[in-house]
Amino acid sequence: MSNDFSSLDRLMELGLSMAVAQQMMNTMNHALNTMQTPGCDRPVMRDEIKYYAVVEGKQAGPFSEAEMETLVKNGRLQNDTLIWKSGMSGWKYAGEVCEINKYFLLYPSDKK
Repeated sequence: MSNDFSSLDRLMELGLSMAVAQQMMNTMNHALNTMQTPGCDRPVMRDEIKYYAVVEGKQAGPFSEAEMETLVKNGRLQNDTLIWKSGMSGWKYAGEVCEINKYFLLYPSDKK
């Protein structure tokens, strides 16, 4: 057996390694795409859910989840901002709503 990279054994080993790596990537992508946010009873339908929030002392909305993410990113929505969406029994703090709470982890506020 040759130690040369171009030998048939090395090329087969490389091909098999690439096939295994591709399968692992496919498995991980599938798992990540079907993962649910802990604490949520059902997958979030991003385009259907509309949120309302108290921004600068006034009720505002409706906002999509993407718009809520932007509000968090820009610092206009805090953990203690009151929000509501259809199906909730009343207004809750944004930090208590699992779909929105994840954005506070992604975009930590510099304000203390």
